[in-house]
Amino acid sequence: MALMRDALALGKKSLAVGAGLGLALVLLVLASGSASAQQSASGGRVASASGSSVAFWGTFAGSNSQHLSPVTVTLPAPVAEVGTSNSTVYALLTNGSVYAWGTGTRGQLGDGGSTSSFTIPVQVKFPAGVTIASIAVNSDPWDTAFAIDTTGHVWGWGANGSGDLCLGNATEYRTPVELPLTDVTAVAGAADHATYDAGGGLYSCGEGIYGELGDGTTKGSKVPVRVTGLSGASVTALVAGFGNTGALLSDGDYYDWGLNSQGQLGNGTTGQSSDVPVQVTLPDPVTQAFEGGNAPGDGQTLVLLSDGSVYAWGADGAFQLGNGKQVAEPSPVKISPPDGVTYQAVASGGDTSYGVSTAGDVYAWGAGKLGAVGDGTKNTARTPVQVEAGATALISSTSNVAAVALSG
Repeated sequence: MALMRDALALGKKSLAVGAGLGLALVLLVLASGSASAQQSASGGRVASASGSSVAFWGTFAGSNSQHLSPVTVTLPAPVAEVGTSNSTVYALLTNGSVYAWGTGTRGQLGDGGSTSSFTIPVQVKFPAGVTIASIAVNSDPWDTAFAIDTTGHVWGWGANGSGDLCLGNATEYRTPVELPLTDVTAVAGAADHATYDAGGGLYSCGEGIYGELGDGTTKGSKVPVRVTGLSGASVTALVAGFGNTGALLSDGDYYDWGLNSQGQLGNGTTGQSSDVPVQVTLPDPVTQAFEGGNAPGDGQTLVLLSDGSVYAWGADGAFQLGNGKQVAEPSPVKISPPDGVTYQAVASGGDTSYGVSTAGDVYAWGAGKLGAVGDGTKNTARTPVQVEAGATALISSTSNVAAVALSG
């Protein structure tokens, strides 16, 4: 995303990150006072809330901590952004500090230890003088996290299992370390890879078996490699799912690359992955995109178009596309919300998807076995069910089915 002074301004880049194990974790920022939300360049709703409480539900990876109904934690200052990995929740406060809670066994809490803290937030320990402007507001690679500071440098910590941090190693870091990229405006990660918009170019690190690094190969790399085919393109947002990465351009074009086992590329084919970006054909410009998925056998994308319509494609084994079917779709299909509802934002997790209406109601559909739907059960929702009200924004991870609704 843009730096702190521009983080909530219109037309700036947004940061969308995904990765994971298909575990469920849903977040709701509770505003105790006034709140505002503005449209980001990706079409997502970037909200500024005066509240300092965050409600979450679902499952933390690597633990037995599961909540089918919301649990609330309180932060020491108002919350600007909230994000998650498969195992941990992160909150950027308006004072530039970052707090985390959840599983900490791989250093993903960023506090220097490996002890978990499921309901008490702990402060992430950045070096003195570092002020964070934005965090990964969707999801990070497995047990790994990112944050961008006010100078455009990106920091990472946690497992770094496949070299996602671009440091040339797979070393675990229990406190944030500065990554070898500058002028960073966005980062998207999934299970074992990450892509960065740095200095006007796209660079990737991590596993590349499905072509998810986008460099024209299926090789992994622990140092940055350049994404091919989008040179000179103006990227406004990056998203990612298991084995996939997507880029939304300023003109509304959307590109995807990587795994295509369930039609994730959206180009009408199934089975043939792509190690370079492929454009998805849609009837109108894309204003927001979200990728989901947590394993080779799933993965889906939801997009919001400039005319307000929603399209989806990819895996549908748990009714996560929202078209009432259970059949993978290799080409975009139009999704109809409930009668009288218009979505202003959409998101998708491992195999659960979400929408927030113009009235602020949050809907969920798809798998609920890990608490992802948020209705107090583990039931699959074949059609959208309302799970919250009064929301001004919705953001979801692509890994552990994490949704964020910023309440207003």
